[in-house]
Amino acid sequence: MNNKPIIALDFPNEKDVLQFLNQFDEKLFVKIGMELYLQEGPSIVAAVKDLGHDVFLDLKLHDIPNTVKSAMKGLARLGVDLVNVHAAGGIDMMEGALEGLEAGTQSGSSRARLIAVTQLTSTTEEQMQQQQKIQLPLIESVLHYAKITKQAGLDGVVCSVHEAAAIAEACGEEFLRVTPGIRLAGGESHDQKRVATPDYARKNGSSLIVVGRAITKAENPLIAYKKVVELWEEK
Repeated sequence: MNNKPIIALDFPNEKDVLQFLNQFDEKLFVKIGMELYLQEGPSIVAAVKDLGHDVFLDLKLHDIPNTVKSAMKGLARLGVDLVNVHAAGGIDMMEGALEGLEAGTQSGSSRARLIAVTQLTSTTEEQMQQQQKIQLPLIESVLHYAKITKQAGLDGVVCSVHEAAAIAEACGEEFLRVTPGIRLAGGESHDQKRVATPDYARKNGSSLIVVGRAITKAENPLIAYKKVVELWEEK
């Protein structure tokens, strides 16, 4: 699994995905989320993998442990590189997800990295406290979820850039911090609340960044992607 910026393929169908990917002549790391997966099914994963790209399958599984275990066993057969669950499902559920992923991975193949969502980057502290009734500062909620994710044996978490450094300190540098909500300077935040630029993410503890509309909706996606890569990899 490479550490290139992950491009969120937030398109409604395979035709639009392939049209977008055809602009690039290099191996990418892309995210297939619920919108695309539920429209096209497993075939979209196969189509993207056949082009040689790494895939983060972002379905955020959250159900009873046995259901998640069985679902993850099936997803493992798709050969993706990164998958996720919701940490709010608890330690038993996350352990079940890992068991299913390991059981479904083909012999001789490396299993996908498994990470857990802490708090969505569209969630503010006020929303968390009022709507989830979690009466803690947002950072404490995120750190708690990160710690139980590590306890369950997973490889890392999805968090905002603003919590990444604290998670690295609490859980170790090898524990992945995958950070969505990445924008170029001056770009719109859309429905994300806790956002950052690629260079800010690099300096503040992100392991991997996820970039969507800043690339996919750009006038020239190839130029936008190269700018993101430049800022992310800058020494």
